[in-house]
Amino acid sequence: MLSWLAQFLVRYPELALFLVIAAGYWIGSFKIGAFSLGPVTGALFAGLAVGDFAHVPVSSMTKSFLFLLFLFGVGYSVGPQFVLAMKRDGLKPMLMAVVVSLTGLVAAIVVARVLRLDPGFAAGLLSGALSQSAAMGTATDAVNSLPVSEAQRALFVSHIAVADAVCYIFGYAGVITFCTIVVPALLKIDLKAEALKLEQTLGITRAKPGLASAWRKFELRAYRLDAHAAIVGLTVAAAETRVPGQRVFIHRIRRGERVLEAEPATVLAAGDVVALSAPRQIIVELIGPRGEEVEDRELLDIPVVAADVFLINAKLAGSSLQQASEQDWTRGLYLRSMSRGGEALPIAAGTVLERGDLLSIVGPETVVQNAAKSIGVIVAPSTTIDFVVLGLAIFLGGLLGVLISFSVGGITISLSTSVGTLLAGLLVGYLRTRLPYFGRIPDGAISLMTSLGLAAFVGLTGIHAGPIFLSAIRESGIGLLLGGMIVTLLPQIVGFCFGHFVLRMNPILLLGALTGAQTVTAAMAAIQERSGSSVVVLGYTPAYPISNILLTTWGSIMVVVFAG
Repeated sequence: MLSWLAQFLVRYPELALFLVIAAGYWIGSFKIGAFSLGPVTGALFAGLAVGDFAHVPVSSMTKSFLFLLFLFGVGYSVGPQFVLAMKRDGLKPMLMAVVVSLTGLVAAIVVARVLRLDPGFAAGLLSGALSQSAAMGTATDAVNSLPVSEAQRALFVSHIAVADAVCYIFGYAGVITFCTIVVPALLKIDLKAEALKLEQTLGITRAKPGLASAWRKFELRAYRLDAHAAIVGLTVAAAETRVPGQRVFIHRIRRGERVLEAEPATVLAAGDVVALSAPRQIIVELIGPRGEEVEDRELLDIPVVAADVFLINAKLAGSSLQQASEQDWTRGLYLRSMSRGGEALPIAAGTVLERGDLLSIVGPETVVQNAAKSIGVIVAPSTTIDFVVLGLAIFLGGLLGVLISFSVGGITISLSTSVGTLLAGLLVGYLRTRLPYFGRIPDGAISLMTSLGLAAFVGLTGIHAGPIFLSAIRESGIGLLLGGMIVTLLPQIVGFCFGHFVLRMNPILLLGALTGAQTVTAAMAAIQERSGSSVVVLGYTPAYPISNILLTTWGSIMVVVFAG
């Protein structure tokens, strides 16, 4: 039976790949605390197992195709944030990302030199210890360009997968442990208390809902004003500002048989029925505890819509939510959520808006339409992919990657098709912030390109390395594992010292930047869980795209350095 299965996998390698992907996602789903292998590393181990069981042929073209799709998807998704990270609000996390990434590269080179590793083991050491599986792809691309025999190239590529598998587990768990246990102990801080302090600085109030929670809530109700109501005798504008820091809006007024639009100068009188939106507890303050709620369908028949709006207005970018909420076009508008680079941001008075942010707003239809014009453009769900831009961008990016080369210390380094494609994705992703309808690719398609593309590529690499995995482990020895631990922890230690003593960063933002600088999203999630706050994402978001690009390119540099 096992012999027949092995022959079947060899005869149908495409089915073997799907088996590896399924097994990889299953293996990666298991968690021990905050740690899990994840689908990509799960696919690597599944590929190694399948490759050891059956010598499944691997198509180099298929591997390259999948990896280029992944790289373009990564560039496309982080393009806006990569540029935004260069601005003032992301400067400190960005510097952290550069320092951590460079320290990781230097540490990997030194450790690999001491251990006398070949180009494959050296690149795998870096990709595993710095938990950047994408570096395996750029390293493979660089190996395939080396002036050595085909057999030697195949051996180096196999060694990349072996070293990555050996070093990855601590590369992931080490960052989680350092950021959630070691750093708080060194700083002698309580994560929950520090997160609360930062939230208060930004304008988030947990105990009593403030601007943040008011922007999230939207209740439209009708109440009859009695003579004792607090807002009787006030103009609509004065009534809406009666409770400082809250978003309260009066939309319509029924006076007798007439339904009036609520103009700012309209004076409210006893007996009026008002249609207003506000948090429930604020309504009590305005109307009074004895306020009579009225079921008035005609008065409440206000078309209300929700929309996701892509921020491209340069005048609005750089403003805080507090400043934005004071604009005339925000009257009647509520912000339900906002995200940057796919990561949810805290809704707080001090949160600064940037180009490329996605704002989810709700309010009367005309208000939402007018607000969208001041923010950017409404992003409607799309099911079509601009294949013209996708194909040409990858082709031209790969072409430039091959043509562009430069010398460093007497070593000629080519950008390669991998880095060229990554940069093409960055450019197209950034152009979306200027031309939102250019090169549109649905989020679902990008997710498929990045998740399935990398998992399949790594799975194929594992299949290729499977036959020599055990012998390569014996060859590399315990030194590779210990060396990987050094490469994992040294960038974190240097980054911590740089962020704390030089940049003097807020502890929570420092931890976010450390996790983003080593692209360990699970570590950021672990900090969120321990601190009870999502505010750590403000440090993670600017650092992540910078390190994602740098660490990916380090794979090819490691090969070039150790092939010389």
